[in-house]
Formats: sequence, structure tokens, C-alpha cells
Amino acid sequence: MIIGVTKETAAKELRVALIPASAAVLIKAGLEVRVERGAGEAAGFPDAAYEEKGVTLCDRADVFAQADIVVQVQGPGAHAAGLTSDLPQCRPGQILVGMQDPLGNPEGVAAMAKQGVTALSLEMVPRITRAQSMDVLSSMATVAGYQAVLEAAAQLPRLFPMLMTAAGTLAPARVFVVGVGVAGLQAIATAKRLGAVVEAYDVRPAVRDQVLSVGAKFVEFDLETEGAEDKGGYAKEQSDEFIRRQQQQMQEVVARNDVVITTAAIPGKKSPVLVTEPMVEAMAPGSVIVDLAAERGGNCELTRADEVVTAHGVTILGPTDLVSRKPYHASQMFARNIETLLLSLYKDGGLNLDPADEVVAGCLLAKDGEVVHPRLREMLDLPPLAPPAAPEEGD
Repeated sequence: MIIGVTKETAAKELRVALIPASAAVLIKAGLEVRVERGAGEAAGFPDAAYEEKGVTLCDRADVFAQADIVVQVQGPGAHAAGLTSDLPQCRPGQILVGMQDPLGNPEGVAAMAKQGVTALSLEMVPRITRAQSMDVLSSMATVAGYQAVLEAAAQLPRLFPMLMTAAGTLAPARVFVVGVGVAGLQAIATAKRLGAVVEAYDVRPAVRDQVLSVGAKFVEFDLETEGAEDKGGYAKEQSDEFIRRQQQQMQEVVARNDVVITTAAIPGKKSPVLVTEPMVEAMAPGSVIVDLAAERGGNCELTRADEVVTAHGVTILGPTDLVSRKPYHASQMFARNIETLLLSLYKDGGLNLDPADEVVAGCLLAKDGEVVHPRLREMLDLPPLAPPAAPEEGD
């Protein structure tokens, strides 16, 4: 069975789906790996490093023509060029593995089904113990949280740590992290390492101990938070009234901080606005907001995706490519997630896509010309698929 790796074509994407070390593991397991020339160069993995591990280098067209499984960081569903350029090169039955943005772009899944490919979405791998090492969202959030603090430190016109010098004592910067998932926790830890005073808030009170464990203060508001977390561990979408009261209580906290990092995102939904323009106006001149939810509208009312906005003396960053700014280690973690997923499904010379497998059921989007994921069928107004026929007695 042949695994193919292509160079990423999405704007600003510098990662690669498989690094040489992970390719070597797959080859040792009995798979062949073919990589498009130059696929890993932007991430720091030259062609020679792949060849040393037994990888065959080839042209992009040959990857699609020869591979049984094509792995990408951003699959066809995740960006327009993937649907217009890559998907037409795919053949029926070919397996595509990558980030597909299925909840944000279900029509892309429908297009993959129409092409006849089998599509797996890494974002949809369930958050269960067995699948922790396959969880690309957590891996990439680790990088994003770290990089967000560095971006803020570069923009802030003051130093992060408290310094006692002959010229006097410099007070530490104050950082407020909104949303304490993996990205938020990494942002807290990074800001603490740089010497900032950090506080954090999340609608899920259960994360309080995690915040305290990395040395930050947990901010509590007078809000009803029962049922704020879904079974996958994500924050659930809240009512307009809840968000209004949340904003009212958050204004004082935002105003006293030099840096605000927001991470509150809901899969497939517009990002909730948590930081309003009046809050921005109340911040001290020179303050910085880094909005990690910019891709889906942003948590700050003034955020514009991939732009730097200056308003009321505050700099607001809306980057959507933070993870790609550290492509070496981001690719290393991404490749390990891919490696673990493929090896867990590889059996008897092929991928065992058993719908009774919880991992497969969670991330399999399309197969045999059909959108097979129930949630996506509902989003696309497709009728539920008939359950498979029970085996007859004696079979």
C-alpha cells in the first residue's frame, strides 16, 4: 500500500504532513511512502532527508496517480485550491487524510463524495483516551498558544518580566487569557515563563485547577455555567443573554491587562464576541490583543482576519497562520498524529475502516460516493443512511 505526501498549496501553509522520521516508521510497518519533491523544505525537511529514510521522491501528479492514501495538512475540503486543483486528480476509492474543515465547509465533503474518494478528517478524531496521540487539534493548539504569546511580546511596548535594575524596577506585564483549552493553557505557561502576571477565564469552571496548575489566577464571573461543556470537552455555544452578561463582567478584567489572548472557538460556528469595542477603548494605550479565533470572525469585535488593527491605541492581531510560523515542530507533531492514526487502522495490507470503530466513526466523512458522517448529512439536508443489513443466520 502506497502513502503519498504532497506539498501544501494553501496560502501561508509551511507545514508538511509527514516528516522523514514518521515516514520511516510507516515504511518499517510495510507501507511505501512517496513524497512530492520539495514538500518538506519550507518546514526544514529537505528531500535528501526523506531519501535517507527510504522514501521515493516524485512529481505531484505522480503522487495522486500512484498513492492509495494521500495525506495532507490541509486536505481538499480545507481550502479552495484543494477542491479545484487536487480533488480532480483523485480517483474513486483513493483515501484522503488531512484537515478537511467539514463543519465549516460541508459542501467540500459533498464534493469529495461526488468524486468517489474516501475522506478522513483529522479534526473529527474523537477526544477519547485511545485517540489522544491522533489529536491534531490539540497538537496544533499547543503551537498556536505558544506563538500567540511571542506575537504579543513582539508588539507590546514593554517587557514581560519584572526586572530590578540600577535604573529602577520594571513592573511585569499583565496577561489575560480567555478560553482555557490546549491553546489557552500553552499561552498561560508561555507568558508565565516570560515573567508576566497571568490570569485566565473559561466558561467551563472545571478548568480552574488546570489554570492554577500552570501558575495563573482563575477569574470567576457570576454566571450559570452548568452544561457549558460538551461531551468532547469543547465549550458549547451560549445564549445571547449569557454572552451579554459575560461581556459586562469581563470589561474590568480586560481593562487592567496589557495583553489579552482570546482562544474561544466553537467547531463549525462563528466565534463568540467576548471583547467589545468599549472594552478595547478601556485598555491602556500600547496594549495588545491576539485573537486566535480570527478565522471564524474573532472573539474581539474589532478583529479582522490576517490583519493588524490599531484602535483606541490598542493593537489587535488576527492571525490565522500562527501554527505555520513554527512549521518544523508543528510538522513533527502533525506527522506523529498521522502516523499513529494510520498504524492503528492498517491491517492485512489495507486500512480497516470499520464503522463500528469509534475513531473511524468519528472521522470518516465520505465513502463509496456517499457522505457517511451523520452530522454532515444533517448539515447538507441529506436523509439518514440506512443501517447496514444484519447478517443472516448461519453467515
